[in-house]
Amino acid sequence: MATQRPATMNHAGRVTVLCSSPDHPVNPAIEQWAARQAVPVRIVRRAVEAKGGDFLFLVSCTEAIPAQVLSRYRHSLVLHASDLPKCRGWSPHVWAILEGDSEITVSLLNADTPIDSGDVWKKAAVQLTGTETCDDINAKLFAAELSLMSWALEHCDHATPEPQTGEPSYRPRRYPADSEVRPEQTLAEIFDLLRVSDPKRFPAHFYYRGEKFIINFQKAVVSSEASDHSGPSHIRRFAWR
Repeated sequence: MATQRPATMNHAGRVTVLCSSPDHPVNPAIEQWAARQAVPVRIVRRAVEAKGGDFLFLVSCTEAIPAQVLSRYRHSLVLHASDLPKCRGWSPHVWAILEGDSEITVSLLNADTPIDSGDVWKKAAVQLTGTETCDDINAKLFAAELSLMSWALEHCDHATPEPQTGEPSYRPRRYPADSEVRPEQTLAEIFDLLRVSDPKRFPAHFYYRGEKFIINFQKAVVSSEASDHSGPSHIRRFAWR
């Protein structure tokens, strides 16, 4: 179990959020959350920028954070989208959806070594209907993460985390090639992959006749005037380009 050390209080800022990529879709949500807090919040991209304070939140962080950086904070916490110790590692909610899960658990845990092995403070469940697109999934997931971060600011100084129990499982990192589909596959076969593929960073795609095609998969809303009322008012649209 990692020991949370007192922060060196001459460092500026009480709360630091480290999100590695400025292009990650969680960033606008983090910025909105930071603006609502009564304490200063710094958003940084690299461990070297984490100067110390009370709370360090690691959100979609791809960097291994050195112990000396963690020690600058009273609480160094990870947001991880799985029911730990299940699915430690990369992109756990994507793997879960591809494996057919209809519920994602987000865990708030201490940053520790090995990765994702720290004691767990709290978990939040996210329910899925099975028809959400990537943006829909992200909205639900990010809301749960930010709720846990708010809980941490209020409760971590008084609560006690629990060690993980059970046999851990691990998921590998996903790469752009993991969003490739085959032209002969049916829509039913690739539907969940279309749902979880980030349309900007890792879009679903396929190769055909020597060319690469990107699949644009999005929610389309049909107005009541345009609908013949014989089907649902919301449909899903995909297009080849």
